[in-house]
Amino acid sequence: MFHRLLRRAMPLPPPQSPLPAPRMPGVTGGRLFASLPSPPPLQSRREVHVWYLLPDELKDASQLKMYTELLSPSERKTALSMNGEKLQKGAVLSRALLRTTLSRYTDCKVDPRSFEFKKNKFGKPEVLWRSDDSRMEWPLHFNISHTSSLIVCGITMDTPIGIDVEEKTRKTAKNILSLARRYFTPSEIDYLAKIPDPDAQQKEFVKLWTLKAPKVSNGSDSIHDCLSENWQFALAELNSSHYMAICIEDDSTSSDSGNGRLPLGLKVWKTTPFVEDILVSGTEAVKLVS
Repeated sequence: MFHRLLRRAMPLPPPQSPLPAPRMPGVTGGRLFASLPSPPPLQSRREVHVWYLLPDELKDASQLKMYTELLSPSERKTALSMNGEKLQKGAVLSRALLRTTLSRYTDCKVDPRSFEFKKNKFGKPEVLWRSDDSRMEWPLHFNISHTSSLIVCGITMDTPIGIDVEEKTRKTAKNILSLARRYFTPSEIDYLAKIPDPDAQQKEFVKLWTLKAPKVSNGSDSIHDCLSENWQFALAELNSSHYMAICIEDDSTSSDSGNGRLPLGLKVWKTTPFVEDILVSGTEAVKLVS
C-alpha cells in the first residue's frame, strides 16, 4: 500500500519519443561520406598506399546491398552474372573497394558512384576524367588484386603501380619445377631446384609467383613478367595469411632509387568502407619479406 501511494505521489517523467534506429551511412542516405575519412595525402611518387578488406568478415546483407549500389550498371551486371554467391560477392566488393578508395583521395569531392574508367594503350584501366569537369584531374594511379579471402587496392600518385596478392597456402601443381619452367627465369628455377624440403620449396614458389603477377603494362589475367630495370619491387606478408607484391616505376632521380626497397611512405589499411579503417602499417599484419 505504501509503495502504491509513493508511486502515485511522485511526478511521472515527461513522455519521451523513441530514439531513431541507427542508420548505416548508405547511398540513399544523407551521410554517404560521413564514415569515409580522407587518408594522409600522397605527397610524392615514391609513396604507396594499400587498402584491403576480408570478404568473409562482411556478412550483413544490407551492407552488401549498399556496396552493390556504388557500382556502375555494367559492373553490377558483370558481378551478378558470376557463377555463385561467393564470386558475386567478391566482384562487388572489389569494385566497391576501388571506388571508395579513389573517392578518399579526392577528399570525397567525387562520389564513389560517379567514377568512370577507360583503358590506356596497354589495356590497363585508368580513371576517366571528363574534360568538362570543373574539378582538377587528380594524378591517381591504382591497381586491384584479389583472392577468395582478401581483396586489395593499391594507390599511387603520378606513377603506375602493379599489385598482386596470393594465399600463402595456395595449392599448385605437384611438379613445381615443371610449372616454374613455363614462367620463371633460369636463375629462379635453379634457386627452387636447390631447396630439398617440399614445403619450403612450395613457400618460395608462391613468393616468386606473387612477384611475377603485378600487372602494370596490361589489364589481363595472364602472368605478366614486368621485372626490368624500370620497375622496383617489394614483397610483404599481409594479414599473416597472404603474400603481397607491389611494383612501382623506378624513379631514377630519387636518392634511394635502385636499392630494391619500396619507400618508407608505404602505408597499409584494413578497411570496411563506411564502417571502419585500421592503419596496420608497422604491425604484425604487414611484414616486408627480404
